[in-house]
Amino acid sequence: MNLTKAIKRKAIELGFDLVGITGAEPIEAGEIEYIKNWLAAGRAAGMSYMHRNFAKRTNPARMLPGAKSVICVGLNYKPPPVKNPPDDNSTDYGRIANYALWEDYHPFMKKRLRALARFMNDLVGASNFTFKICVDSAPLAERALAQRAGLGFIGTNHMLINPRLGLQIFLGEIITNIELDHDSPMTNHCPDCNKCIRACPTGALGSAGTFDANKCISYLTIEHKQDIASDLAAKIGNRLFGCDECVLACPYDLNAPPCANTQLRFFPEYMRIQPGRVLAWQQTQFDRLFADSSVKRLGLERLKRNSKICLANSGTGQGARKISSSSQGTSKPE
Repeated sequence: MNLTKAIKRKAIELGFDLVGITGAEPIEAGEIEYIKNWLAAGRAAGMSYMHRNFAKRTNPARMLPGAKSVICVGLNYKPPPVKNPPDDNSTDYGRIANYALWEDYHPFMKKRLRALARFMNDLVGASNFTFKICVDSAPLAERALAQRAGLGFIGTNHMLINPRLGLQIFLGEIITNIELDHDSPMTNHCPDCNKCIRACPTGALGSAGTFDANKCISYLTIEHKQDIASDLAAKIGNRLFGCDECVLACPYDLNAPPCANTQLRFFPEYMRIQPGRVLAWQQTQFDRLFADSSVKRLGLERLKRNSKICLANSGTGQGARKISSSSQGTSKPE
């Protein structure tokens, strides 16, 4: 078995559902131009970090001197069937995005990527091996690289779509100086049905394939630190943390299997959080419930802000235009 095949087999053994390899050259020129124009148009909203490290974001070799290959992995996070799940439109509970119903995937994936790196080190020898692990928060255009590595294609909703696993996929990378066999990019099979565009509650997805984070509910409820404008707050509905509408509307999500990795912990209790109760929480309650969750970086104050919005939209809380947050904490990229 050659080195590339051994690495791929080990990645699957470690629990990843997808693995592909591409080169460390910059992403395609058209994608770089799109990102530049997107940033210049102000569509990154308050995500100032998107403007930083642009060269690294679009060129893996700038992340690691001497880089030759990027190993891209994917982990399916579609939730398993839950007995008596709350209705999506229930006013009793606040909805949390599916990815955050699991334990924080950043340390989970990094731990397994480090194990994969140790495996590679044993195969090639420490004196010949350098690497850098990236999971979401590193400045790297991971969806473009995953597409180039054959893990899927980028659809109208700007999500990576795998025909078998759908769209609910965590991504991670190992950039390395080792020359490996590269996979071919996957052909774009987006059905161009525009179901994701029609499903977006705020119009953040435009008809021409544009995306404006200023209107995105995921951005507003997770990244945005200030008050949320009343017109947008009214469209958030009962979404307490994030939004899955453009994902769930995709035909590829319908028949995608649930997560099969039994080591990734799932928290069904996050599906039954009552916004009214959140307003009475103390910091210790928040810390205890979300100790191992991606929700913890939101902070209690912004979770309360979102809870007030959910209550206002249900008709049981204060008006949306009075909703605010005193949180001044920082957040990391989604």
